[in-house]
Amino acid sequence: MREFVFPDGFLWGASTSAHQVEGHNVHSDWWAWEQAGRVKDRSGAACDHYQRFEDDFDLAVSLGHRAHRCSIEWARLEPAEGQWDDGALRHYADVVRALRRRRLEPVITLHHFTNPQWFLARGGWTNPKSIDWFLRYVQRVALAVGDSVRYWVTINEPLVYTRLHYVQGLGPPGARDFGQALRVIEHLIRGHAAAYRALHAARRPGSPRPRVSIAHHLPEFRPCRRWSLRDRWISRVTDHIYNLAFLQALTEGRAAVPGVVTWRIPEARATLDYLGVNFYGRQFIRWAPDAGAWPGSSCDLGHHPREVTERTSLGWDVHPASFTYVLCRMAQMGLPLLVTENGTCMEDDEHRWRYLLRHIQAMARAMQRGVEVLGYCCWSLLDNFEWADGFGPRFGLVEVDYATQRRTVRDSGRQYANICTSNRIPLDTSWNV
Repeated sequence: MREFVFPDGFLWGASTSAHQVEGHNVHSDWWAWEQAGRVKDRSGAACDHYQRFEDDFDLAVSLGHRAHRCSIEWARLEPAEGQWDDGALRHYADVVRALRRRRLEPVITLHHFTNPQWFLARGGWTNPKSIDWFLRYVQRVALAVGDSVRYWVTINEPLVYTRLHYVQGLGPPGARDFGQALRVIEHLIRGHAAAYRALHAARRPGSPRPRVSIAHHLPEFRPCRRWSLRDRWISRVTDHIYNLAFLQALTEGRAAVPGVVTWRIPEARATLDYLGVNFYGRQFIRWAPDAGAWPGSSCDLGHHPREVTERTSLGWDVHPASFTYVLCRMAQMGLPLLVTENGTCMEDDEHRWRYLLRHIQAMARAMQRGVEVLGYCCWSLLDNFEWADGFGPRFGLVEVDYATQRRTVRDSGRQYANICTSNRIPLDTSWNV
């Protein structure tokens, strides 16, 4: 059996996000959305990670992790416009220090789907002032913890955020307006660019140079019906919008969706130091002019029984070879890659481990082809609140009993720990990667 040995210093770890694990994030727009009954579950105490973070980081260390990706909650730091909670800021400084003490490399996300309620009340990311408000928050964070953080993620999955909240209406403010969505995308580009420059400007002499990126959700898009010219066209356009246009803006300072919009944002040029990659599978796209704001829609995976042979409990496609494809494709940008999310909510833990093993093998195959990958952060360290899907999906390497907050390491977490500690993986050709 052949093995792949990962580079020294490879960042093995896991990811979380503040609202999904901390609990009682009462000033965020998602908390208000939940209290209004817009989703089936309320996050409530979630995993109580705000209080238990030290113990959770000890668990990560016991599993051989070398890095941990987590987020800072803007709504805690600025619960009302211009009013700052110094206690919350000290808390996140404590979080970063706790990671450093355990030799866990912090990968800090500044925006992970949530906003302060006051921010949304003033138009959120549709308001041009959102860029200045976000910048003000980023500067506060950089001043407090910047010397201790090397890897930053400014915005998690900007296109997923835009689609869910402004096209599909599945998160606050519940909009279904493609015009608003385009404004949000532009302001997220400008917000990232402003944050990038602020994080670099905050660096003190002698401190490591920060490495700043976004975490970009990168599915492989395919036409639902290969014979359909419209399906092939809309899948290409969807790929351009969701996978490429945002990145073009952050590398070239301009991006265009032909016939729809052109963004010229020169200050966004060259504002990626690496690329954060979130990967979960393929999506098959069909032409659907009746779909609403966008004339494309994901088609039922059941239409592809020969291609889609495995799905997660959420019905998502499982196809590790697409992970290799995405990593090789993104490597053409000339930037190092960091896998900021990859994981599954399989109900059977053996299936969860099989998923992780095959995807890590797929990543190794990309690295064999010369792709520079800095690390791999599994989603997620803990079971958590999965937005509109509530507490049903279980993504954690560590099981959480929400009634008692008891943590139990799953066998998949222990198997993953073996890879983290050995820094190698078998490339068994019997696995269908």
